[in-house]
Amino acid sequence: MAEEELKSTPVPGPFFKWTNEAAWVTAAKAAGFYTTVTEKDEEGKETTKEVLNAYTHDHAIDVVGEIYEGGEWDEEGKEIKAPTKLDGYHVNYLGPLPTGWDKKEVTPKAPHRVFA
Repeated sequence: MAEEELKSTPVPGPFFKWTNEAAWVTAAKAAGFYTTVTEKDEEGKETTKEVLNAYTHDHAIDVVGEIYEGGEWDEEGKEIKAPTKLDGYHVNYLGPLPTGWDKKEVTPKAPHRVFA
């Protein structure tokens, strides 16, 4: 293959921000990223729960959550100055962009966490 053929089309992101965790979960469920799993305990009792299907053949989701900056602690680990919580609930995402997610994309100057 020619080198030009190996280049992929740029995708949006990977940085996205929602107002809070509930808004993120609602968006992720609407996009089909949650699945229901059934588990059995040691006694054979079945329970079901919804879980995030974060990594598949066509997408990767890294839930960063709330981000804090700053703060000071002494040598014993006692907080001297509390860190500051940044606005929003943060998620890194690679893959086909779900409807409406383009409105949630942000471009931080210094990301706190990135895909390797």
